[in-house]
Amino acid sequence: MRVLVTGCAGYIGSVLTRQLLRQGHHVRGVDALFFGGDSLLDIVTHPRFEFVRVDVRDTKAMNAALDGIEGVAHLAAIVGDPACAKQPDLARAINLEASTTLLRLGNENSSVRRFVFASTCSNYGKMQGDGYVTEDSPLRPVSLYAELKVGFEEHLLQTALRPDFIPTALRFATVYGISPRMRFDLTVNEFVRDLALGRMLRVFGQQFWRPYCHVEDLARSVVLVLESPADKVRQNVFNVGDTSENYTKEMIVDEILKCLHDVPRALVEYVQKTEDPRDYRVDFSKIHSTLGFEITKRLSDGIRELAVLLRQGVISDPDAARFKNV
Repeated sequence: MRVLVTGCAGYIGSVLTRQLLRQGHHVRGVDALFFGGDSLLDIVTHPRFEFVRVDVRDTKAMNAALDGIEGVAHLAAIVGDPACAKQPDLARAINLEASTTLLRLGNENSSVRRFVFASTCSNYGKMQGDGYVTEDSPLRPVSLYAELKVGFEEHLLQTALRPDFIPTALRFATVYGISPRMRFDLTVNEFVRDLALGRMLRVFGQQFWRPYCHVEDLARSVVLVLESPADKVRQNVFNVGDTSENYTKEMIVDEILKCLHDVPRALVEYVQKTEDPRDYRVDFSKIHSTLGFEITKRLSDGIRELAVLLRQGVISDPDAARFKNV
C-alpha cells in the first residue's frame, strides 16, 4: 500500500513511518518540521520513503501529496493541551480546518481508500462514577486540544463519503516510550527522566486516572487499521490501549520505583490537588475483540527502556526545548 503519513517526523509519526516501511509499504511522509527533521535522518534515503516538507494547511500542496496514495495516516497536529492553549488560532487551523480539508481531498481522490485519524482519549474529559468509559460513552472535552479532536472526529464519522472511502478514528491512550523524535513533556517520560537522574519529582494530583500506551503499540494500531477489512473499520472509532494499563500518577511512580531499585522514595513529593478535569479510566476491549489488537509493551517495559536511554547518556540534555511540544 502507498501510505501518506502526515506528521511523519513527530513523536508517533516517526515510529509509524518505520513500521510501515518494515511491513513493505511505500510511505510518502509530509511534515512542516516545526521541531526539525532529525527523526528522519536514517530513513530519508530509504527506497520506499519519500519526504515532502509541507504544512498541512497548504491545500494545493496536500492535494498534490495525495497523488497515487491509497491510505492516509493523519497524525499532523498541534499536540497537547499546553501547546494548543498557547497557540489557539494555529491549533484550530491545523487540527480542525486543515484536517477537514484533507478528509475532503481524500474523498475526492479515487486512489485513496483508507483514512486513519489519530484522535485521543482526552476526549472523555472527566468520567462520571468509578467505571470505565467506552467508545459509546459521552465525550466531555475540557481543553481546546480535545475540543478540536472531538470536532473533527464527529465530522469524520458523520459525513457522507463515497462507498469505497474508509475513514477510521483512533482514540489514543496517553503515550510514552522511546521515539526518534523524543519527548520529555509526557507524564511517564518526565517522571522516569527525573527519578532515573536522581532528581526530586513533584507529582500533582496523584489520585487521578489515565490510560497509557507505548508509542510503538499506538503506531501498530494505525498499521492494523490500514490493513483490516473495510467492513470492520469503516467510519468506526476505537480506543487504543489495554484496559489493564490504566494508572493513577501514584501508581506510575510506584512502578518506576519498583523497576529502578536504587531510586529512594524520598525523591518523590506529592502535591495535593483535589480537582483535575482529566480523570478517566478507559475500556479497550473493542479494538481487541474486533481487530485482534494486543499491546506488546507494558508500562514497566517503557520505564526500563527510558532509564537505560537516560542513564547511559544517549540524550545528554533531556531538559532541552526540542524535547517538548511547547
